[in-house]
Amino acid sequence: MPLHQALRQHNLSGIAEKVEAGERLSLSDGQLLFDCPDPVLIGSLAHTARVKRHGQKTSYVLNQQINYTNICINQCRFCSYHRKKGQDHAFELSLEDIKQKIQARARMPITEVHIVGGCHPDLGLDYYQEALSTIRSLRPDVVLKCFTPVEIEHFARLEGISTHDVLLRLRQAGLDMMAGGGAEIFAPRIREKICPEKISGQRWLEISGQAHGLGLRTNCTMLFGHLEDVSDRLEHLDLLRTQQDTTGGFVCFIPLPFQTKNNRLSGITTLTGIEELKTIAVSRLMLDNIPHIKSYWVMLGLKQAQAAMFFGANDLDGTVVEEKIGHMAGADSPQILTRWELEEMIKGCGLIPVERNGFFTPVQGGLQ
Repeated sequence: MPLHQALRQHNLSGIAEKVEAGERLSLSDGQLLFDCPDPVLIGSLAHTARVKRHGQKTSYVLNQQINYTNICINQCRFCSYHRKKGQDHAFELSLEDIKQKIQARARMPITEVHIVGGCHPDLGLDYYQEALSTIRSLRPDVVLKCFTPVEIEHFARLEGISTHDVLLRLRQAGLDMMAGGGAEIFAPRIREKICPEKISGQRWLEISGQAHGLGLRTNCTMLFGHLEDVSDRLEHLDLLRTQQDTTGGFVCFIPLPFQTKNNRLSGITTLTGIEELKTIAVSRLMLDNIPHIKSYWVMLGLKQAQAAMFFGANDLDGTVVEEKIGHMAGADSPQILTRWELEEMIKGCGLIPVERNGFFTPVQGGLQ
């Protein structure tokens, strides 16, 4: 069936016109997209939006991820990573451990270090400041992308200071950018069920806005495929783009499919590969003011991550080196990919690989 006929059949002609004109989609538009039974049609619209922004260029980064602890005061029901202090398999890295991990990759031409962990009950802000300053001294040219709004709030509570002051101190220690985790789903009724100890979605947005106001760029995420419904996903996307309208600091959106093993929500999801791709596509179409959509191969798997390149995503993340959070929840992806493997994944899709740093600034070639 010709594309224009398929669009008319599924009442998507108006949406297609908006996409072509670069106009913002409404929540009802998003609902129509999710309701459409033809995922390829939705993917085609998202790919159109992706190509208008980035052409065939697909970015990746040479990065190193460090998860400094899995000891966490929050007991998120979806999380397979967290442990209580003293529990089996609980760990916390010393500052020397972090230093050694960085030194072990000293010959690797990484341009981003990504650090996140649990909300440890005892580690003070000095620990995080020293970790950043040590890494900065060892790798002065990398982008330090560290911590989430949830961690920033936790640090502030432990220290008895404002989140604004926490961000200032971390920035002085070398922080360039914040990671986007902890957003989960903003809907309060869902958040109360899956992560009741965690800060609210509104607070997550506020802290992100504070970071933007200080000149820090951040990423943003959505965890989907658990207890939420489509309307919750759409509301989440709308709140992200509203925040972006106000403070403008989100660089990349990462849609994260719920990992089903070793947690208290195991067995409840009916998320399919098609639903994953459709959610990525709708995210690209709704988030008109966030430039990049990441296909996070750690959570999606390698082949699904490639497919997502034709459903709106334009970034494949990076080498990663060592990742614990997704893998402890059952992710069966590798721990590390080489530059060659990343480029071959992209070229194998008929796309053009472009190396970038944490800010999405090209390291080689060009990136729109």
